[in-house]
Amino acid sequence: MKLTIVSGRSGSGKSTVLHVLEDHGYYCIDNLPASLLPALANRISKDGNDLPEVAVSIDARNVSEDLEKVPEIIAELRNTQISTKILFLDANSQTLLRRFNESRRKHPLSNETIGLKEAINTESDLLEHISLLASLAIDTSNMSLQALRQTVKEQLLGGQSRATALLFQSFGFKHGVPADADIVYDVRCLPNPYWDASLRSLTGLDQPVADFLGSDEEVTGMLTDILNFLYKWLPSFDANNRSYLTIAIGCTGGQHRSVYLCERLSQAFEKKLANVQVRHRELRE
Repeated sequence: MKLTIVSGRSGSGKSTVLHVLEDHGYYCIDNLPASLLPALANRISKDGNDLPEVAVSIDARNVSEDLEKVPEIIAELRNTQISTKILFLDANSQTLLRRFNESRRKHPLSNETIGLKEAINTESDLLEHISLLASLAIDTSNMSLQALRQTVKEQLLGGQSRATALLFQSFGFKHGVPADADIVYDVRCLPNPYWDASLRSLTGLDQPVADFLGSDEEVTGMLTDILNFLYKWLPSFDANNRSYLTIAIGCTGGQHRSVYLCERLSQAFEKKLANVQVRHRELRE
């Protein structure tokens, strides 16, 4: 019996997540009053065979008094036989502003006296208690709907193993650090294939770039150090009930060095873990 709580600021993609879960057999409820969570949990406990997997959306449309009680309610649920996970979605405020302006939809907290920007900031405060309890947090600022759907499938639905799921993500520092990264490595100190004219247009997925980087002692040393750190500390993250861990590797443009290292790291951990993914943020398919 599983209960997944989906929360986050308006415009961050909660509806998309619920649609993905519904397509995978979840019984989904949008905008459930938080005060009804105990009653829903009781219903799941009694009829677990009928409702094996349930997902509910709880957000700022709730009564503020109910939102304040969510941590207490979640603590009670986690003492039951129901497996409870919290997925929290967010995006930076500028992105949310743009999405609302493009869709011309009304923000649930905006009115005659509260503008869109103020409503977005207020919503962040209202949902802070839930965000701190999240089992998985996803920043959708730079995600398309397709990328969000794929991320949910990989990180929430993909792995059956109880061990921590790893996501290795390459990125370019000139485009900003991923907000949802748990650990960030800066590899801009390594030799850059960009300065080789024959490699400039290629990526870390291409064999000539892999040969260039794989033959360099500094690159090999960096890879070894990152692997040793993760081999040593991943069991501690796992023991601390971390279901998901995002390792972000950044170089200048996110095209060569970071891509190569993410591929090598994912290959190493695929031999040890059942749920390992890799994503290259700056590479457009």
